[in-house]
Amino acid sequence: MKHEKIYLKEHFEFLGNNDANPTLTLYLPYNSVEMNRQDNKRPCVIVCPGGGYWMCSERESEQVALRFLTQGFNAFLLNYSTAHHHFPTQLCEVAATLELIHKNADEWNCDTEKIAIIGFSAGGHLAAHYSTMYDCKEVREIFPDSKPVNASILCYPVITADKKYANIGSFQNLLGHTPNEDEVNYFSADRCVKENTPPAFIWHTAADGTVPVMNSLLYAAALSEKKIPYELHIYPYGQHGLSICNTEVYDKEALTPDIIHASAWTESLEKWLKLTFNL
Repeated sequence: MKHEKIYLKEHFEFLGNNDANPTLTLYLPYNSVEMNRQDNKRPCVIVCPGGGYWMCSERESEQVALRFLTQGFNAFLLNYSTAHHHFPTQLCEVAATLELIHKNADEWNCDTEKIAIIGFSAGGHLAAHYSTMYDCKEVREIFPDSKPVNASILCYPVITADKKYANIGSFQNLLGHTPNEDEVNYFSADRCVKENTPPAFIWHTAADGTVPVMNSLLYAAALSEKKIPYELHIYPYGQHGLSICNTEVYDKEALTPDIIHASAWTESLEKWLKLTFNL
C-alpha cells in the first residue's frame, strides 16, 4: 500500500497563504500483478473530518479512511485549514485534492468517474458545499477547471446557516463573522442544490443536540425537489459525533446500545456505494 502525506502548499503554493498548511494523506492499495489486476482503476473517497471549522477531529479521520480501504477504495484524508482560515480556503483545498487525483489517476489507479466525498459535521458542510458549489466564482478564480465529485456522504452534517437550525459557531469560524442575510443563502448547502448536484447518502440522529437533524432533512428535501437520488437514515438516539460507531473510536464500555444501533449506517453506505457506483 502506498501511504503518504502530501503538503498541498508544495503543489499549490498559494494554499500556504496566511500560514495555512493543509495536508492530504493517501491510502492507496497496490494492484496485484500476480492476480493480473495491475491496470484496475479503483473508486476514490475524500474524507473531511468534522470539528466546527475549528479543528479536524481525529475520530473522523484515519479510521474512516481505513474502512473505505477495505472496501476497495483509494482513500484521501484531507486535513483542511481551520480556525482563522476562512472561506473560500477550504473549498479550494478540496478542489486541489481533485486536481491531484485527476493528475495522478494513472499512477494512483484512480477511477475519476467514481469519486465520493464524505464529511462529518462541519466536514459534512464542506462536502455538501463543494458538491453544490465546486464551480462557484471563488473557486473558479483559482481553479478555472475545478472538478466535481460524483457522490457525497454526509454524516450528521452542518447544512444550513439559517439561525433557526444552524450550528452557528461553524459558520462564524468559516467566515470570521456571523453570516448576514445574503450569506445565509450562499452558505446554506440546501439552498445551493442544482440539477447537477451529485447523489447523496445522509445520516443523522434525531437526538443530536449539537447539529439539529433538520440540517439533514433540509438537504434531503432540496435533493428531492431537484429529483436527485439520495438515501437518508435518521436514527432515534445518539449524541453528535458518533463517527463509525465502533471500538475504533469508542472505549468498549462507552459503546452503548444507541451507538450500536446507529452503527448500521456503515453497512447501508457500503450497499449504497455499490449501487451508486455499480461496483
